[in-house]
Amino acid sequence: MEIPVTGYVVHSGDSDSDHSHRLFITSWDGKPVSKVHVHPFKGTTSFDVGHCHHYCGVTKPAPSGVPHVHHYYAETSFNEQHKHLIKGTTGPAIPLPRGGHYHRFEGCTTVSGKIPHVHKYCGNTGNEEECPPQPY
Repeated sequence: MEIPVTGYVVHSGDSDSDHSHRLFITSWDGKPVSKVHVHPFKGTTSFDVGHCHHYCGVTKPAPSGVPHVHHYYAETSFNEQHKHLIKGTTGPAIPLPRGGHYHRFEGCTTVSGKIPHVHKYCGNTGNEEECPPQPY
């Protein structure tokens, strides 16, 4: 089954080797997509090398009303004289019984610390929050 999608691609101008272009979807299956939204996320990493870290952030925006995922990035709390970065892409939207949706996320932090190590993390985003459309 094919679903007609319209939109445009913009070169982001950043030096991030993972994403040098941004896709903006303007319609999905003939319906205009004008809203984008984000999700809050937070959690605690696994306990490794005698400690854990806390993190919180907001996902990158994605269009509402279409199948989608979100990219996310956050720095952990500063514990044991170091911090880690977490970044990745959420899973697909999971509907909530009373409307809205959330996403699962999981991964491993970057390597850091006097004894180099990583921490695992996982969780669910909060429910969606709308924000004005902007090129991110």
